[in-house]
Amino acid sequence: MRKVLITGANKGLGFELAKYLLQKGYFVYLGCRNFEMGKIAINNLKNYGLENCMLLEINISDEESVKKAANEFGKFSEVLDILINNAGILGKRQSKDNPLKLSDVREVFETNFFGTIAVTEAFLPYLKKSSLPVIENITSDLSSLTKHQDPAWLLYNAKSISYGPSKTALNAYTVALAYEYKDLGFKINCVTPGWTSTDFNGNSGGKSAAENCINLAKYAMLDKNGPTGKFFGEEGELPW
Repeated sequence: MRKVLITGANKGLGFELAKYLLQKGYFVYLGCRNFEMGKIAINNLKNYGLENCMLLEINISDEESVKKAANEFGKFSEVLDILINNAGILGKRQSKDNPLKLSDVREVFETNFFGTIAVTEAFLPYLKKSSLPVIENITSDLSSLTKHQDPAWLLYNAKSISYGPSKTALNAYTVALAYEYKDLGFKINCVTPGWTSTDFNGNSGGKSAAENCINLAKYAMLDKNGPTGKFFGEEGELPW
């Protein structure tokens, strides 16, 4: 049974992704910042009859919490097959009247970029012991610099100096990481779920988390012939 760790898994896309992979026969570790909310998520899954799951308390923006979580994981398993870096924050909304401060930008990067790197580095020793290690970094449509140059793009006006750029940086990290570990059989990609109605965006519309998690799962369940170092969305490979 392949083992998966999903960060930010107590609700929204992370929870639905955990539920979907459990239904597909994977053992899922739910990485949750809030222990109590994590316990509720675990109980909800078990109420569906999905028993092969375990809570792992982790705050990805706190390096000590990440190290502690990795050590805790090691008490239960020597191997991690799939790491899904899903946890992230939107940060403060910017406007002409309320421009973001440097500290606001740093806060978003601390979680979405540096936090993801911290988690990846902490769990790499377990991933290296897998026969087919997979890392999936959950990114955003707003990370595409190419699309941001197209005035006809639906999200052309959704420019930011925090959330979007933090995901662009994550994409670049994904490319570098995939190159570094390509000879060890790693499959490392970044995937955007597309517009999803969750608490993350104030349930602003789009597809449900249950619908959009299916494509995310596709890139977690890659075989040895799967792609690496790519950027994907529902429509396939996307421009950087």
